[in-house]
Amino acid sequence: MTDTTNQSGHKPSISQEEVRTLPSGETEHFFDVSTSDLEVNMGPQHPATHGVMRVLIRCDGELVTGAQPHLGYLHRCAEKIGENVEWLQYLPYTDRYDYLAAMNNNLGYSLAVEALMPALEIPRRATLIRMICAELNRVASHLVAIGTYGLDIGAITPFLYCFREREWIQSLFEKICGARLTYSFIRIGGVFNDAPPGWLEECGHFCDVFDEKWQEYHDLLAMNHIFIKRTADVGVMPLKMALDFGITGPMLRGSGYDFDLRKDMPYMAYGEAYEAGAFDIPVGTGQKGTLGDCWDRFYVRVEEMRESIKLVRWCLDNIEDGDIIADVPKVIKVPAGEAYVGIENPRGELGHYVHSDGGKVAVRCRVVGPSFTNLAVLEDMMPGTLLADSVAIIGSTDIVVGETDR
Repeated sequence: MTDTTNQSGHKPSISQEEVRTLPSGETEHFFDVSTSDLEVNMGPQHPATHGVMRVLIRCDGELVTGAQPHLGYLHRCAEKIGENVEWLQYLPYTDRYDYLAAMNNNLGYSLAVEALMPALEIPRRATLIRMICAELNRVASHLVAIGTYGLDIGAITPFLYCFREREWIQSLFEKICGARLTYSFIRIGGVFNDAPPGWLEECGHFCDVFDEKWQEYHDLLAMNHIFIKRTADVGVMPLKMALDFGITGPMLRGSGYDFDLRKDMPYMAYGEAYEAGAFDIPVGTGQKGTLGDCWDRFYVRVEEMRESIKLVRWCLDNIEDGDIIADVPKVIKVPAGEAYVGIENPRGELGHYVHSDGGKVAVRCRVVGPSFTNLAVLEDMMPGTLLADSVAIIGSTDIVVGETDR
């Protein structure tokens, strides 16, 4: 055995050499090669992280041995801002958590504040307009998730198709509230504007057209042979792992667990709609590979878009004329108390905890976003996978970094 340490004190990759004599009398040199894991920084500027985020990936050759998300690049002190402005003034900040689902963010915060105001009666028309906007926003969010996921893997055309329908939804939102991305439309007590003439009819027309377009996404991407090869049996998240990490939303349902707050802890008129058979809850089945893989998570979102369209139709069939907002004073003083309300955001459970001392400003405002927990599972889900599959696995979580950092 010979020591190969050089004069600088560093050992090269070939650290030890052994000379063996063969039965024939010839000698052979055998080398003990020492290696160490390679660390790969994915981000913080990388298209597949869908935001300013860094994932430190450790790999042994092509095999991933560890993954650690690094957050905080977009931290904006959102919760502390909520404790320093009046109740209604905080509403625009909720748009900026998950900027792809701003309607749902407005809704979650408004419902939490309303839970401390039991005397407030939300008009029926306002409730159904809220549901229409929330479900259309869910479809728009999933269109981004599906289109960008295909783009991550190399499918360019579906991305363009998805944004075609998303543009229509944004135009509908622009007509009802004047904004296309951050809305501040759903307010404490109801909604800011009534639907303009012809808006509800256009929503119905969109639903009719979307049924045909949905089939395009299904056939072009979900059933594409190459796409299935890249996502089936990749990034498997067993149900126990999902429950241990507190995963919610499409990621949890992709692992086969039938849980949706709209059904299991209904708010607004979702319980009524579910009892009427207006929508179902899609769950993963391992149809193309292993239950809980990337394809299952993707396909749950594809199916959820169709269920959201069914919900919009139910709201359109049941909406009535009436008020759009309760009798809410301009300066809101919320009765003393505390409340937590969770809603089914497109990425999972979005929870708001609010604590009031009876004044105009919250004592405590706490937000629980689904992207944070959905991202945390990468540390357990990625080891043992191939480095080439990292983009597919991270993309399947459908995170929005603005929600993880806040």
